Amino acid sequence: MKVISVKFKENGRAYYFDPGDFSVKEGEFVIVTTARGTECGEVVRGPHEVPGFSREVKPVVRVADAVDVRRMRQNRADVQQAYTICEQRIAAHDLKMKLVDAEYTLDRSKLVFYFTADNRVDFRELVKDLAAQFHTRIELRQIGVRDESKMLGGLGLCGQPFCCSRFLKNFQPVSIKMAKEQGLSLNPAKISGACGRLMCCLAYEQKSYEYLNSITPMVGSVVRTPDGEGTVVETNVVAGTLKVRSNVESLAPRVYKREECVYLRGGKRAPKAPDPEQD
Repeated sequence: MKVISVKFKENGRAYYFDPGDFSVKEGEFVIVTTARGTECGEVVRGPHEVPGFSREVKPVVRVADAVDVRRMRQNRADVQQAYTICEQRIAAHDLKMKLVDAEYTLDRSKLVFYFTADNRVDFRELVKDLAAQFHTRIELRQIGVRDESKMLGGLGLCGQPFCCSRFLKNFQPVSIKMAKEQGLSLNPAKISGACGRLMCCLAYEQKSYEYLNSITPMVGSVVRTPDGEGTVVETNVVAGTLKVRSNVESLAPRVYKREECVYLRGGKRAPKAPDPEQD
């Protein structure tokens, strides 16, 4: 099945839709139905096949006309004012919540506000206040700090746009154990993203590090090298090297390839035999 990629915000991610019998090209606008309601989005990639993609996608309702595009752009302009008014109402009601984003549906039948908060917030009076102001259905959705970064976008420590706003569909579980396995500094400023949570990219190479760590003698292990027995004082699992201090005091520590060393004893974990298929 061929799909098209549609984006609803300039810095937002693209979603797949079924073009059906419509002839849609990149740069055109289409009307689709989403979980938020009827929306108008820009086609950022024309009909194409996605290898291995089998999930059901929603069909395109129709190709947008000039009226639809003009209404979409007007909604985007008006939502800025709605955002400002909502912030003022939040302050007036003294609610402990942070407004993140706001958006209209295409027909303006619903105005959705996204916010973050440390605890549950009783916003019933706020909803009544906003409904009286905008004369439409108001919906407030509480999101997490990761979702906030995903919606707003930005640049990560690597200098690239956030993975969550660029291509990640779901947030993967990330733990401090991954940073330890990869030999990274446990300084929160270096392993945390802009959202304040551990960086999602820690999970990308975790399986490779787990395998490499499992076949590499740990620091403190006693190994046999071409120059005799010694103790591992430093490892580089990616480069596959071990820094070994010889039992002969006159010899300075030397660096050996992992294959040149035979594990004898010691360390917190004995390495397992390498898997030829992994190499």
